[in-house]
Amino acid sequence: MMAMQAASRVDAGAAPLTVADARRVWAAKFRACGIESSELDARILVGHALGLDHAALAAAWSRPLNPAEQHAVAALAHRRITREPVARIVGVKEFWSLALRVSAATLVPRPETETVVEAALECLARRNARSRPLRVADLGTGSGAILLALLSELPDAGGVGTDISTAALAVARDNAKRLGLNGAHFIACNMTAALCGPFDLIVSNPPYIASAEIAGLAPEVRDFDPRRALDGGSDGLDFYRAIAAAARPLLAPGGALIVELGAGQAPKVAALFAAAGLAPAAPRHDLNGVPRALRAARGS
Repeated sequence: MMAMQAASRVDAGAAPLTVADARRVWAAKFRACGIESSELDARILVGHALGLDHAALAAAWSRPLNPAEQHAVAALAHRRITREPVARIVGVKEFWSLALRVSAATLVPRPETETVVEAALECLARRNARSRPLRVADLGTGSGAILLALLSELPDAGGVGTDISTAALAVARDNAKRLGLNGAHFIACNMTAALCGPFDLIVSNPPYIASAEIAGLAPEVRDFDPRRALDGGSDGLDFYRAIAAAARPLLAPGGALIVELGAGQAPKVAALFAAAGLAPAAPRHDLNGVPRALRAARGS
């Protein structure tokens, strides 16, 4: 009821909304559009429009918004109603506790991709390798999320991220610079084409959606993520085939390859890696129980 009253005040141009009113009315409108994260999205967008962090937003709860502020909030909220992801609207997404800039040229990093980082760190810990200098390659790096997360945990490591998109690499370089991760370097190429080994660790979140399935994805993904970062070919496995063919010569003896998987892809990807002379392990599951990260090792 309070949200409906606030909405009528917006539509009628009556008394100005308070910060609390704005959050309620836009959360209600998001909910009516089927957006599950309506309360969180409203809080983030109102705070972003007003230049207030979470604590300042709470302190300003009862403050009236002037017309310019109401317009600024509404402009962002209408973008969300078109299903543009919040991270794209504000230009930043947190990944592995790192604030990463994103753009139209990059995927928005997903929480499930942190499973690849976890699997990589676990692999290095088992080999007692975290404390020594390492070379890491991130294939199809996008915003640099996986590479930068790893380098934030491995102060003696250096790494290279590849991407076919020079616009995505500009974002990745900016993220590395802002985070002070000077061991990260970036090369424009298709996956491994410009790389020279050996690497102790190769990681990738490759495009893995089957071409015909893209039309059925959530609009936040289908309409806003770059298609070439999604499209894995007719069966979703094109890039896994390319990685399998190239990875073994690039890996140091005892090195590991870790890739993100789509749902149901673990057996087929494991078979591709095994046929290429790598030894796949059981996949690591994400928080939803989906087999999400597959490790394959090169023997000594």
